Amino acid sequence: MNYNKQFYFDEIKNVFPRIIEYRHTIHKNPELSFQEINTTKYIQQILNSLGIGNKTILKSQPNKTNNDIGVLAKIGNGSHCIALRADIDALPIYEETNATFCSQNDGVMHACGHDMHTAMMLGAAEILKKYENKLQNCVYLIFQPGEELLPGGAKLFIHSNIFSQLNLEAIFGQHINPELEIGKIALCSGPMMASTDELHITISGKGGHGAQPHLSNDVVLAASSLVINFQSIITKFRNPLEPAVLSITSIQTGNSTNVFPNEAKLLGTLRTYNQYLRQKLLEKIKENAELCAKQFDCEVVVNIVNGYPPLVNDNEKSEFIINLGKQLFSNSQVEIAEPKMWAEDFAYYTEILPSAFWFLGTKENNEKEIYPLHSSKLLPTDESMFYGTAMLVATALEY
Repeated sequence: MNYNKQFYFDEIKNVFPRIIEYRHTIHKNPELSFQEINTTKYIQQILNSLGIGNKTILKSQPNKTNNDIGVLAKIGNGSHCIALRADIDALPIYEETNATFCSQNDGVMHACGHDMHTAMMLGAAEILKKYENKLQNCVYLIFQPGEELLPGGAKLFIHSNIFSQLNLEAIFGQHINPELEIGKIALCSGPMMASTDELHITISGKGGHGAQPHLSNDVVLAASSLVINFQSIITKFRNPLEPAVLSITSIQTGNSTNVFPNEAKLLGTLRTYNQYLRQKLLEKIKENAELCAKQFDCEVVVNIVNGYPPLVNDNEKSEFIINLGKQLFSNSQVEIAEPKMWAEDFAYYTEILPSAFWFLGTKENNEKEIYPLHSSKLLPTDESMFYGTAMLVATALEY
C-alpha cells in the first residue's frame, strides 16, 4: 500500500464523530426513492462546507424546479477517473427500533443501511479532499437516488448526459450485511447478486356457485395448478448447476365458501445470475401460464416487470479489493462471499464498467437476534462504519 493502515485508522478516527452525526441525521430524515430532495440538499451542504465541487444528477419530477435528487462530487484532477458510489434512498417501512435517532417521517425508514452508506461516503470525502494533491486519479463520488425502486437510479443516471462525460475506468461500491461480523468485508469475483423480475399474473374465468363447478371456470384450481407447474420450470428447464429461484409469493382470490370467483391474481419473482437462462425461464413462465389457464377454460394475462440485471464483479477489480482489505485489516477479515439472490441496481454499472462491490459486516459479536435487511428493527451499530469508510478511502488512494 502507498499508505500504512495506521494512517487510515488515524484519519478516520478524526472524522468518525462527524460520520456518526451524518448517519443519525440522515436516519432521522429518511426519504423514499426518487423523493430524496432534502437528503440531496443535506449532502450538498456538507460537500460545499468541505470545498468539494458537486452537482445534482437527476430530477424527482421532470420539468419542475427545486426537486433535484442525487449528487455527483469530484475530487482530484488525475487523467484516469474512478468512482465510488453510495445509495441514499429509504423504504416505506414503519420503524420499530426505539433508537434515539429514530425516523421522524412516519412510515419511512432507512431499513437497508443507505443512511450508513451515505455517511461513510461523506466521511471519505473529507479525508480525500484533505489529500487531494496526493490522489493519483480523479475520484467521482456518486450519491445515487432510487436504488430501491424500478427502474433504478443507476439506470437513469447511466443514461443521463452527465454520466457519459465522466470517462470512468472503474467503479466501486459497498453494502452493509447484518449476517457478516463487524470488521469484515466479503466479496467474490463474477456473479454476486441476481437479476430480478417481478411477475404479475391474472387468471380470469366465469364465476359461479361452488356446488356447480361444471357451470363455472375454476380460477382457484387454475392458480393452484400454475403454482405447482412453475416449480417444474425450475427443475426441468435449468441446468442444475445454474442457480435460479422462481417464487409465487401471493395469491389473491375469492371471499366466500360457496362461490367460484371470477378472478385470481398472483405475484412472484424470478432470480438468476445468467442472462440467457433468465430470458429462457421468462418465456416458459408465459407459455406455461397460458397452458395452465387453458386447461381449466380460463384466460390469463402475464405481466412481467423486468428488474435489475445480475451484479457481476470484475475479476481484476475484485482481486484489488480483496488484497486491499487484507492489507488494511487482516486475512481473516476478508471473506469470499457466497453470492446472494438479492438484487441491487449497482448491477447496471457492472454491465458497462469494470466494477467491484463488497459486503460490509455489521453483526455484533454478542448479537442474539439478527434483524435482516428491510426489517423494521434493523439498527446496525455505528462502529461498523469505521471499516467501511476505511475501505472507501483506501480504494481511492491506493487504486
